[in-house]
Amino acid sequence: MRTDALDRLPVRTALPALRTALDGPGAHGAAVLCAPPGTGKTTLVPLALAGLLADGGPVRRVVVAEPRRIAARAAARRMAWLLGEQPGASVGYAVRGERVIGAHTRVEVVTTGVLMQRLQRDQELAGVDVVVLDECHERHLDADTVAAFLLDVRAALRPELRLVAASATTDAQGWAALLDGAPVVTAQGVSYPVDVVWAPPAAPVRPPHGMRVDPALLAHVAAVVRRALAERDGDVLCFLPGVGEIGRVSGLLGGLPGTEVLQVHGRAPAAVQDAVLTGGRNRRVVLATAVAESSLTVPGVRTVVDSGLAREPRTDHARGLGSLTTVRASQAAARQRAGRAGREGPGAVYRCWAEAEHARLPRFPAPEIRVADLTAFALQTACWGDPGATGLALLDPPPAGALAAAREVLTAIGAIGDGGRATDRGVRMARMGVHPRLARALLDGAREVGVRRAAEIVALLSEEPPRAFGDDLAAAWRAARRGGDAAGDGYAGRWRREAGRLAGAARGALGSSGRQPRDDGAQDDGGGRGAGDDQAAGLVAALAFPERLARSRGDGTYLMVSGTGAEPADGSALRGAPWLAVAVADRPVARAHARVRLAAPVDEDTARQAAAPLRSGAEEVGWVAGDVVARRVERLGAVELTARPLRDPAQTLVRAALLTGLADEGLGLLHWTREARELRMRLAFLHDRAAGRGKDAEGHARVADGAPKGAADAGGGPAPVGGAWPDVSDEALLARAGEWLEPELGRARRRADLARIDAGGCLRRLLPWASGEAARLDELAPERIVVPSGSRVRVDYSDPRQPVLAVKLQEMFGLARTPVVAGVPVLVHLLSPAGRPAAVTADLASFWREGYRAVRAELRGRYPKHPWPEDPSRAEPTRHTTARARR
Repeated sequence: MRTDALDRLPVRTALPALRTALDGPGAHGAAVLCAPPGTGKTTLVPLALAGLLADGGPVRRVVVAEPRRIAARAAARRMAWLLGEQPGASVGYAVRGERVIGAHTRVEVVTTGVLMQRLQRDQELAGVDVVVLDECHERHLDADTVAAFLLDVRAALRPELRLVAASATTDAQGWAALLDGAPVVTAQGVSYPVDVVWAPPAAPVRPPHGMRVDPALLAHVAAVVRRALAERDGDVLCFLPGVGEIGRVSGLLGGLPGTEVLQVHGRAPAAVQDAVLTGGRNRRVVLATAVAESSLTVPGVRTVVDSGLAREPRTDHARGLGSLTTVRASQAAARQRAGRAGREGPGAVYRCWAEAEHARLPRFPAPEIRVADLTAFALQTACWGDPGATGLALLDPPPAGALAAAREVLTAIGAIGDGGRATDRGVRMARMGVHPRLARALLDGAREVGVRRAAEIVALLSEEPPRAFGDDLAAAWRAARRGGDAAGDGYAGRWRREAGRLAGAARGALGSSGRQPRDDGAQDDGGGRGAGDDQAAGLVAALAFPERLARSRGDGTYLMVSGTGAEPADGSALRGAPWLAVAVADRPVARAHARVRLAAPVDEDTARQAAAPLRSGAEEVGWVAGDVVARRVERLGAVELTARPLRDPAQTLVRAALLTGLADEGLGLLHWTREARELRMRLAFLHDRAAGRGKDAEGHARVADGAPKGAADAGGGPAPVGGAWPDVSDEALLARAGEWLEPELGRARRRADLARIDAGGCLRRLLPWASGEAARLDELAPERIVVPSGSRVRVDYSDPRQPVLAVKLQEMFGLARTPVVAGVPVLVHLLSPAGRPAAVTADLASFWREGYRAVRAELRGRYPKHPWPEDPSRAEPTRHTTARARR
């Protein structure tokens, strides 16, 4: 046992308080342990709780749950080293596809996913005395779910089970409340000062979008790494959002003399991970994802370069696309990253953003339960017996919309039934250790293409193959079988191990269901192209992602069953295939369609088989290309498979299509006579008046000086306007079309029938008949006004604020007051004998006094045969010339 190394771990001082919280008099049996990185919370605490240290303690079996495989392996190896043993003795680990556990193992380090599978099989967690949930501040969905399940176990089955929520920086009080008031134990770390160097790019860079990171920012990060190497001693740890960015920066750092560049991420080969965690002879630059924020200790690091970016899951439920997206790292993550530089001595952090930006960063990363695809979560809770997750102790409840979308997926693949309870099939899926979609593809695909082949394809889909394999799933499958390792990250070996694990799981699941899996036979030869590789790859991908089946539109683009447009890359061999089973797609910025990243061609029969629950047939009656089109349509989601004309569609569907046509093309589809148009304008005028418009600044009706208020013609009386006159704007009439166009609309079948509907006759149905106001239409808004000459002149209501009366000037002689309709003086257009406008006035008395003289001087020479009296207010009105008037 390396006693000296154990004694130097600062968390040792917190062990008495932790033991008291778990085992002392009146102990709670649970605790929240807050300890900075490097204090030994991940390595010393589990050994102490298991009684493996020199100071003794009760002998217990301890399970430590880590959020990542790389962290689980590293923690187990470190604990075994401290004890002077090899992994598999007193300390072991279990991750997906790998188990190093011995008969005498007392501390087992597992991923949260492995612990969840164990809980589903054995809710009592028999033989386990203590569970340590490490790095719970990262708020991974699996970790939150496991914590909720363990609290259920303590409450109902195992009150003696001890729980420790351990974290470097966390919402301690939130976790304490979640653990039913558990005490918070804090360990002080040995921290060295860390200088903060603000190193923003000299020129603006584009913000991250989706998976895209501006190459200019990555070039800047590489330059800052070079600067840090020149200005500081020790190794440099550089944080980047993902594997692709790590590869790009590694390429930009090529040729550093005397310096080794290492890459740390979840896909890194075990040998590389070991090299990073054990140190080396040369100076090192370690390019890492967030896995190095808290889960791993990288020795020798004195300088951190922080790109300021992180990756978080996002799900587009409307399009059926889920992916990782690049975001700005939170302030909490920035603190964690900076702390890595002060673990072994004074250090420095170079932050690749401006100091002024720091306060605008989010305080904490978004909990995964708020942003991720919840399909796997929903299946786990259904198998646990709480389909709605309403009885689980969670720091954040699952969003209702995302949970509903997850249940729809689970129902479609037969994983849950009535009430959201897990079916036997769903239980088998949950135990396979892959996303439920992939579990469905494995189970159903194995019956069609054989267990081994289905397992190999699902293994490809569970960890996206290297980009160098291309976008053709079948071609990537062949490359993996040849042992290709295009990315140099050990992908092929991981793929083979995962395929073997999945094949075993599928055989067990199919055997327990009473259905024997298909014999793979010669199809499992492990190399070359099998007779049906393309078909097998397409079928399995389609079973996993039926909503992403896509049919060619004939122009190089595709329509997914989900309704999303998709497009393979230029030059892709996938272009031209009539159908694609799309396994991976994303939505680049400024692109109208999703980009196909991994897919396989399929035929229509395969598409129909894989997406059978999404197939539907219905009578569709719609407004298409300017008329009613009625068809019997068979669809696969949004993709139309077949269509036949429908001879006798339901009238309700036809009516709805006609209303759509009216909404699309407007009321001009109806038959509008002159009388109908004028009626509509008159109604618009009355509606405007009833709404209180057309008034002066004091709220009184605008009436010409000396005119009788409310006069409906040259000598009319009062005409108050009621408030029931209908709104006849396009929007209002279209909104009530089903009311005022019936029963004519109910008898119409096509566009031509609309053109025969008398709009004017239908409009009259909207008049306020019930109140009796409709009978006053001609009084309030007369179609014509009788002028002094005796002529009945049509009123123009095209401007609802003020009607217009266009009349020859001589016909208005003798009228001193302006005609008024509904309390509004008409705007009189006084015409010359030739019918041309001579003057416009809303105040005839004023015009006769002041304006007439100028008009008379201009026109009487031009029209000498017409009367031009000096006092028109007292002259006889006439429609004729002077001579004819005398006769």
